[in-house]
Amino acid sequence: MALKATIYKAVVNVADLDRNLFLDSNLTLARHPSETQERMMLRLLAWIKYANERLQFTRGLCADDEPEIWLKNDHLGIDLWIELGLPEERRLKKACSQSAEVALFTYNSRAAQVWWQQHQNKASQLKNLSVWYLDDEQLAKLSDFGTRTMNLQATIQDGAIWLSDDTNNLEIHFTCWQQSA
Repeated sequence: MALKATIYKAVVNVADLDRNLFLDSNLTLARHPSETQERMMLRLLAWIKYANERLQFTRGLCADDEPEIWLKNDHLGIDLWIELGLPEERRLKKACSQSAEVALFTYNSRAAQVWWQQHQNKASQLKNLSVWYLDDEQLAKLSDFGTRTMNLQATIQDGAIWLSDDTNNLEIHFTCWQQSA
């Protein structure tokens, strides 16, 4: 019998001072049996970074033809495609051709550094691609926030994300490896 996803609920209050956006959302995250706590929390952090009332989690690991998170417009076109991990070049090209903007969140220090060295030249040709890297230390601290029921406050200013709940506080800084044009 196949293992089922574990459901997490998050009430998220976002104050994005960089975009002058203030948003309260109730989110449901399904953690796939093969997904780590760190990866699931990075998905949530990616949602927070690009917070929008229409930004949706997809089937993720269960669907090869969908990103982790997307923002669709009124015509069902994809305005934002958010990917996690170290995708193949073909997948990035597909994402960039189907979406107005693509954001890739990489992690796992050793593997991500090697991946970036191998893909940096090709990625630079994809003008609507942003590549963000989160180091292992920050990712480990982020995973401490992951409980089945989360109540999170996030403030974004000058690119930094301050995340807090009842017991944890964390300042997060992504490293920008590539910014979309």
